[in-house]
Amino acid sequence: MDAPFAYAGPPELLPVTMKALQGVVDPEVALDIVNVGLVYGVTVEAGRMDVHLTMTSAACPVADVIVSEVEDALDAALPPELKIHVELVWEPPWSPQRMSPRARAFMGW
Repeated sequence: MDAPFAYAGPPELLPVTMKALQGVVDPEVALDIVNVGLVYGVTVEAGRMDVHLTMTSAACPVADVIVSEVEDALDAALPPELKIHVELVWEPPWSPQRMSPRARAFMGW
């Protein structure tokens, strides 16, 4: 399975991680955060998962909600001993080119 974001970790965790992240919807665009291109990378190392996310805008009013939903979705899907850390990043800036073809079609782009 290929991820549309950088992934470093045990291969068996990738499908579970993808499914959990695809269950988190950006309410402003009504699409999941993976297809919108908000997930920049996931690293699993030494009992910890680091997730780097961005938002479509630094002024996104639902950023805290999305971060919380990502943490909850991953906590529910992954082994309990794996500590989840989600960080908002702003570089590189998000652009519509990060969206999947499905998301671009949905948005009419």
